[in-house]
Amino acid sequence: MITALGIFVFVLTVIVSVYWLFVLRPEYAEEGALRTRLRPAAPRLSSAAVVNAPEQLSAVKTLHAALARWGHTLEPLRALLSRAGSRMTVATLLMASIFIGLCVLLGVTLATSRLLAGTAAGVAAACLPIAYVRRAARKRLEKFEEEFPEAVDLLARSLRAGHALTTALQMAGEEIAEPVGGEFRRLFDQQNYGMSVPDALRAFAGRVPLLDARFFVTAVLTQRETGGNLSEVLDNLSAVIRERFKVKRQVRALSAHGRITGLSLVVLPIAVAAGLTIIAPQHVRVLINDPLGIKLTLTAVVLQIIGFLAIRRIVNVEY
Repeated sequence: MITALGIFVFVLTVIVSVYWLFVLRPEYAEEGALRTRLRPAAPRLSSAAVVNAPEQLSAVKTLHAALARWGHTLEPLRALLSRAGSRMTVATLLMASIFIGLCVLLGVTLATSRLLAGTAAGVAAACLPIAYVRRAARKRLEKFEEEFPEAVDLLARSLRAGHALTTALQMAGEEIAEPVGGEFRRLFDQQNYGMSVPDALRAFAGRVPLLDARFFVTAVLTQRETGGNLSEVLDNLSAVIRERFKVKRQVRALSAHGRITGLSLVVLPIAVAAGLTIIAPQHVRVLINDPLGIKLTLTAVVLQIIGFLAIRRIVNVEY
């Protein structure tokens, strides 16, 4: 047991060292050099960086070149990181997933002496960083959706005061808090550095996958093509967005019981298994050592996942 633990600690140390040496250290060095170069200058992005430059998949050039070949495959991860507002690169996210997965795989395999159980636990653990980024993206979009009507109102007031649309976008980017302000600053910078306003608006709708943002882009593009009072259109759009937000809150309140039920059905078996492990470990050993117990455990896990997904689909009401 001591030898196995020593091997695990040694492998873990090697993996952490390699990850720090080839991934974290170059990224920190490049980030420090970039901060040093930008410190005396105004915090403005160049036109190439805003319009044309592709996002780096890794600070390590060789790793970036290798991942660039899988550009279409890794595009969902890059878009997910962008929605989350994270400065983490795709390579860092992948390395974190692989590292956590390998650590859990080794730990569970050494503890249970079963490679299948270790592999299953490792695959599940490897999904944790992606799940964390996905949760951060969801929280950011929820905050964006809550603050977006204020930005639309600001645009409408600016247009009524006689400002141009581009100036109104700049004011919204400077006066509205994150994440709405950051997206409007990026929208203004893109059109300011040469991208056409329709293309910049479509890129904005692509970065923010919300129906409200698509309403906004459609309203502005339609007004630019057909004419009309854009400030009045934005006032009506702001009212519609607020009403939709109220409906969403009401739906969440009405579906709270179902969501809590689904969460309870997932947590209860885990809590019972943990309690039995402490109180009567011999009963839990049957589910791990006996072949029939293993089959029953896997069947229960699959049924729990199916039940959770079914309840989640039921309470996820489109509004």
